[in-house]
Amino acid sequence: MDLEILQERAAIIRQVRSFFDGKNYLELDTPLLSPDLIPESCLEVFQTQRLFPQGSKKESRPLWLIPSPEIWMKKIIAKHRVNTYQICKCFRNGESSGHLHSPEFTMLEYYTMDADYTDSLALTEELFAYLAEKAQAPFLRPPFERVTVAQAFERWAGDQTGAGFDLFAAAGKNGSLEEQARRLGLDPQPGQTTAELYDLIFIHAVEPRLKAEKPVALLDYPTFVPCLAKKSPDGKTVERWELYYNGIELANCFSEETDPQKVKDFFISEETAKEKNALVRHKVDHNYWKLFEGQAGKEFPRCSGVALGLDRLIMALTGRSNIDAVLPFPMGD
Repeated sequence: MDLEILQERAAIIRQVRSFFDGKNYLELDTPLLSPDLIPESCLEVFQTQRLFPQGSKKESRPLWLIPSPEIWMKKIIAKHRVNTYQICKCFRNGESSGHLHSPEFTMLEYYTMDADYTDSLALTEELFAYLAEKAQAPFLRPPFERVTVAQAFERWAGDQTGAGFDLFAAAGKNGSLEEQARRLGLDPQPGQTTAELYDLIFIHAVEPRLKAEKPVALLDYPTFVPCLAKKSPDGKTVERWELYYNGIELANCFSEETDPQKVKDFFISEETAKEKNALVRHKVDHNYWKLFEGQAGKEFPRCSGVALGLDRLIMALTGRSNIDAVLPFPMGD
């Protein structure tokens, strides 16, 4: 990597810190090694081992590199109920190599108290406005284009005629999503779930059409895609958005689910899925849901969090098209 991009990268990271420090967010520094993780069936992780000196009576034990600092940040939120942010290394295994992926990458994660996903979207627009001005990158300036997932399927999940379809109608009718996938020239496999068929269509038919001159916020994901976001009042969607620029996913946001039973149910469901399909299984803290019962007489606060791929944002701000171009030491294949 040349000196110019090292300097640009350092400047952007300083500016991110300046933005959140100016809003009195507490910067955290939480562990990268964890004795357990939040189960997410869509992610693979890295496992390592804690060893003790020869002759010690302590047995070695497994540890895992974090795919996100969320598991630690929420422990601090539960205790102190404070706006927080963190810039840290994260690790995801088993992903295809390419110009957008690195098994080790830098994450910016931030949580706002007494806020929902719309508040987080407004805050993220402020962040982008601040960074775009510093980097002289007008193409990243807000306002973001806002499109619901349902609207995206109607607009872009089309064949050569350009006609999309009603996602919720298709998901509610047995076999209809599979039919839509075949109509789009995809190859759904027998027995795929509604969520898997949704992913197949989204990745191949919708996501490539999210290329736009401005960032696009894709809002209101269907409830059949599992995550720890609050349900919307309509019961069909969850309060979640993802941010895209030039077809590249930059950030993911929830109105955080704070109901202890729903958190517990999610852990059970995702752990079961990981036990069936994961390349690397990891330990799960089965008492984690108790954080959401509150501490010291205080309930877990209503809040919203954003996880933003900082390397990808640096790519956008500096006009690079490959993640390796903005990493000090690319890992390669």
